[in-house]
Amino acid sequence: MSKTINIGLIGFGMAGKTFHSPIIAGVPGLKLKKIRETRKENIAAAQVLYPEAVVVDDVKAIFSDDSIDLVVVASSNTSHAPLAKEALLAGKHVLVEKPFTVTTAEADALLDLAKQQNKVLTVYQSRRWDSDFKTVKKVVDSGLLGNLVTYEAHYDRFRNEIRPNTWKEEALPGSGLLYDLGSHLIDQALLLFGLPREITAEIGTQRQHSKIVDNFDLRLHYEGLKVTLKAGMLVREAGPHFILHGDQGSFIKYGMDVQEAALKAGLSPNDVPDWGIEPQELWGNLNTTYRDLHVQGKIESETGNYRGLYENVYKAILGEAELEVKPEQARNTIRVIELAMQSSAEKRTVAYTS
Repeated sequence: MSKTINIGLIGFGMAGKTFHSPIIAGVPGLKLKKIRETRKENIAAAQVLYPEAVVVDDVKAIFSDDSIDLVVVASSNTSHAPLAKEALLAGKHVLVEKPFTVTTAEADALLDLAKQQNKVLTVYQSRRWDSDFKTVKKVVDSGLLGNLVTYEAHYDRFRNEIRPNTWKEEALPGSGLLYDLGSHLIDQALLLFGLPREITAEIGTQRQHSKIVDNFDLRLHYEGLKVTLKAGMLVREAGPHFILHGDQGSFIKYGMDVQEAALKAGLSPNDVPDWGIEPQELWGNLNTTYRDLHVQGKIESETGNYRGLYENVYKAILGEAELEVKPEQARNTIRVIELAMQSSAEKRTVAYTS
């Protein structure tokens, strides 16, 4: 019989309700035992959706529970570091919603503490398990495009209003699009190409009355390769999600992974037999010369599966697999964000420094 990993989930807002709990429920061996939430409407939703879980209003009820093995921090960005620290000190393994922390100093402190406590510490960089990114990684790794010279990734939305009553619209440390969607784009780029030599960024606010960063254009400079990462909240007509050019060909991909839309619609992997499978109209287009043959046409997207992250965490806790989203990688993502903000403020390209 496989071991059950009991989970305490901190936060049942958008992240906890939509992106964590349905995926946890879809992974054998994981059990959502306690949920910490204080807002009445979220408490009610948690009790309806997960009646076997105990809803508490104090994080200490999770930290002091000896039966809980893994704490998932899905609360506001400024709370990530202090809550992760408390959980580690309580002897728990920890998974933190992205962004990992607000600063690299906070991240470094958590890395040291996790090593001292001999506990798994990881971050919910779930977009590594997007169907389109998995496809892009396969194309890059295969060498189908020859020597890659341009990689461009967009994560755009259209939301021209300022949402009321949410910390995400407040000018708080760690708020704004660069920390939010930027964390995913940067993580994907670093996974593919490693750390850049230099960084150039333009970061700004475009919506009227907005208090946060809602647009960025980030360039990561490598030897022979330019990586561009862009996101904005005033993009009504979306362009390609991924644009890759090499000295042998190109790969262009429109559309987004279908898992987010399914989760926001209240579905879970347990409800959908073809979970994470993109429709053919979203498949990317490849045009290249490979082994002296001209290849042109749509490439079937890989299957997306956010369960893969939690399945890996489960095995890592049991000592059966190497952790895929390493905290050191998530720390480097935060460092890129810090340097991007420096570059934008100083209007210059800056060298990557640890």
